[in-house]
Amino acid sequence: MKQNSEKSNNYLDKIPIRTEHILWSVEENGLVTLDVENKGIFHRFAQRFFHKPKVSHIHLDPMGSFVWCLIDGSRDILSLSALVKEQFGEEASPLYERLSRYFHILNSYGFITFKK
Repeated sequence: MKQNSEKSNNYLDKIPIRTEHILWSVEENGLVTLDVENKGIFHRFAQRFFHKPKVSHIHLDPMGSFVWCLIDGSRDILSLSALVKEQFGEEASPLYERLSRYFHILNSYGFITFKK
């Protein structure tokens, strides 16, 4: 029983899921752009008085775009890392640290959640 709970706490075993409210598109060059609507009182204030945009466009780099397109709610981070290594080779090093940080950032901004 203890072994199962330890395995479920491993970050690489987590399964990322894209949140539904994030719109995204793939450009002709294969790069992904996330379109994030800026909601809330602070954002409305900034839009009105500081001419900030209603939608922010977040452009992902080649590796981030590759990973974003692979997120399907069934692959865990470890499976995704094998595909990234196959695609990018040594360019992805240090692989696990980079992917862990990438998913942590996506999660902190609410772009993904993890399957429970």
